[in-house]
Amino acid sequence: MAEQQTSAPVTTAAGPVAVTIGRRPEPVHDVAVYAFDGMTPFELGVVVEVFALARPELGGLLAVPWYGLKVCADRPGAALGAVGGFSLTAHHGLDELAAADTVVVPGVPNAFGGEVSPGLVAALRTAHGRGARIVSICSGAFALAAAGLLDGREATTHWRYAGLLQQRYPLVRVNPDVLYVDSGDVLTSAGSAAGIDLCLHLIRRDHGAKVANSVARRFVVPPHRDGGQAQFIEAAVNPVEEEDDGIALSMQWAMEHLCTPLTVSLLARAARMSDRSYLRHFTARNGTTPMRWVITQRIAASLPLLESPDGTVEEIATAVGFESAATFRHHFGRAMRTSPTAYRRSFGRGAA
Repeated sequence: MAEQQTSAPVTTAAGPVAVTIGRRPEPVHDVAVYAFDGMTPFELGVVVEVFALARPELGGLLAVPWYGLKVCADRPGAALGAVGGFSLTAHHGLDELAAADTVVVPGVPNAFGGEVSPGLVAALRTAHGRGARIVSICSGAFALAAAGLLDGREATTHWRYAGLLQQRYPLVRVNPDVLYVDSGDVLTSAGSAAGIDLCLHLIRRDHGAKVANSVARRFVVPPHRDGGQAQFIEAAVNPVEEEDDGIALSMQWAMEHLCTPLTVSLLARAARMSDRSYLRHFTARNGTTPMRWVITQRIAASLPLLESPDGTVEEIATAVGFESAATFRHHFGRAMRTSPTAYRRSFGRGAA
């Protein structure tokens, strides 16, 4: 079959000219993000950074098309004020949001008393009804709840809003402790930086751990954070102490010895600290215990191995330091909400 060619107008200083384009690009996965007057720019910026930025470093890693992003608003073309004293303009409307493959609501104007845009509610219902994936960050969960998309589901939001969300929408099972909740076609995340965690999780679902890890490296963030919101609620910021250098050394040492049995005593010895002091300082620094952190690193190390066709689940469990395949499956299921075998089926090389 001859290669399809089209001509597209390109405007130059001399005027529009026809440029021959070779093979048609593969269709992208359309992502739409909602913008509104009075928004805080961070959450919107996270979505733009993840889904709109050119990523030449992923060449050769993608088995399915990458994302295309549209910023949508109730009134496209109108100036939208943002916290910080500047404004932006969204060129797309809610019809295009309703037609996207993934819809992200990064917040609502006023979670404590404002009405959710009726147009947004209608667009969310339309998008979900036609099979789109619906995502919220921070107070965006209120929009999903207003559309009825969280009824009977577990969901999360920023810990400041969790009680209000539960009170206003009693059919929602609000979990204030987690960074995000994946219910398949509807996903919710906690405040601000948890949006990064959820966006990386979406990439991991769509493209696998290797691609998600690459995006995380460019973001200069860990590909997966352990702990949950509880570590941030009304917590004082502790001053950095000299012993914290030992914590960093012990974490580096642990990453180099994941396949070996690790204990708090061994990690404390690597940090040149007593067990009790190490446990206290590690938890204060990382928001989780040393062994929970080790488990998270072992699960993260298992993902690229599961994506490879080589090695059984039992062999992978041993390679990343779990004492048995049963222990591996238990911790993997708790962290990833699926089994190692199901993960391999979905994300293994050659998976659809």
